[in-house]
Amino acid sequence: MISDPAAFIRSETRLRPVPHAHEIVLHVADEATDLWQKTEEELGEIGLPPPFWAFAWAGGQALARYILDHPQTVRGRRILDFASGSGLVAIAAMKAGAAEVTACDIDAFAVAAIGINAAANGVPSIMPLQEDVVGQDRGWDTVLAGDICYERDLAERVTDWLFSLTRRGAAVLIGDPGRSYLPKDRLENLAVYQVPVTRTLEDADVKRSSVWRFRQP
Repeated sequence: MISDPAAFIRSETRLRPVPHAHEIVLHVADEATDLWQKTEEELGEIGLPPPFWAFAWAGGQALARYILDHPQTVRGRRILDFASGSGLVAIAAMKAGAAEVTACDIDAFAVAAIGINAAANGVPSIMPLQEDVVGQDRGWDTVLAGDICYERDLAERVTDWLFSLTRRGAAVLIGDPGRSYLPKDRLENLAVYQVPVTRTLEDADVKRSSVWRFRQP
């Protein structure tokens, strides 16, 4: 069993620049399948979800790029980075001048990775949070969500919640590389990028990825 997630992350990843947001470095894995198997072996569980924290996913890269290029979207604001994974988007928000960034994820390894990656990028003030916050509203000014629409039930639950935050006045931005359950009819497109990705995860070397926001109710 893994008693120290931070030590496991450091031993199984390497610090590298993010391909589409080169201002940021992340601890990422060389091979998705190898790390996946090691995680299952160490935890003694089979059928775990992929280690989302160990890769720069296309939707997150697109969203990070947009934030870095449009810092006014987060500057001086209280930010939630939902399903943060590696912390990529949270780091971009802090680098772009956010007043406060909470990076939440339900995976303890992701929470550890967020802290490690934030420190590596000189933004240790990011607040990692291991909690399912869907349905909650803690007064965030902006909510950022990368690559969340890969499962039907999850996408419906999360997008309904995000839309409710939009109705009360929060800005909500979603980064997505064309996942099946993105509710495009409720969104408007802000930007499109060609994002380098890991072929073993995406079956491609580049994914056309977009940043979206909800249409005003």
